[in-house]
Amino acid sequence: MDGMPVVDVQWVSKSFGAVQAVKNVSFNLMGGEIFGLLGPNGAGKTTIIRLVLDIFKPDDGKIAVLGGQMDESKLARIGYMPEERGLYQDVQLEKCLVYLAVLKGMSKPEASARVLDYLDRFDLYEFRKKQVKQLSKGMQQKAQIIATLAHEPELVIVDEPFSGLDPVNTRMVKDILRDLRDQGVAIIMSTHQMHQVEELCDRILLIDQGQALLHGEINIIRRQYARNAVLVGTPESIPIMDGIVNVESHNSTYRLVLTPDTSPKTILNQLVAENILIERFEIAVPTLDEIFIEVIQEPGDS
Repeated sequence: MDGMPVVDVQWVSKSFGAVQAVKNVSFNLMGGEIFGLLGPNGAGKTTIIRLVLDIFKPDDGKIAVLGGQMDESKLARIGYMPEERGLYQDVQLEKCLVYLAVLKGMSKPEASARVLDYLDRFDLYEFRKKQVKQLSKGMQQKAQIIATLAHEPELVIVDEPFSGLDPVNTRMVKDILRDLRDQGVAIIMSTHQMHQVEELCDRILLIDQGQALLHGEINIIRRQYARNAVLVGTPESIPIMDGIVNVESHNSTYRLVLTPDTSPKTILNQLVAENILIERFEIAVPTLDEIFIEVIQEPGDS
């Protein structure tokens, strides 16, 4: 992820009348990275995406995309899948997707080859002559993803990419996004599905009411929000020990909440001294879901 950011957003604000949708937000996105844009409904995520795409102009701040200001030529290097999907309903699927790829600057033979390859990969090849409106919601969702990616963009922006997909197709889309990342493509993923973010994203920006509440690497953020707690996997029961405030058990895993001055190492040493069979021992870090709820509900953030 060396070199110049593919997207660089600096202290950007945007208001619509009396409503400030985005307040002094900054982030950047490098090639070969999946960046999670998170937040509750109405937080400002879609406004930020539209600012990046130059659909809206910022009131304050600067945005650079692919090395400078947005222009027509750069739009052909970007793949955008909005949450409100939009394919030509009365056109045959293959024709629709080839047409959209040609609009993005591909030659027709190249576009046709790429589209057929993707249709095959997404198990849509046999439906290629059907009109888009004859396809199920899940098939249309897959077609929308093909339309976003077929022209081989350098920057991909996907808004709720997994909505309407079954587990098999969800896994397929994840694999494709990872492949693109490994090829150096920069990806912004906006979603409510925190477990997908944990699996895919390198860094995140969490916004609420237009303001950035969390920004950085997921692993670092999770460690910052970790309570003084450990997870212990054992088929035995945990004895009463000094330094433990609370014990929660689930199957053969115990979550031990420790006093602030008790180190995990002290607990491990005590367990070993008690001859407890330990199958797993690790620092308990919260899920992104738990952090999201905690941060959004913190007083004084509104």
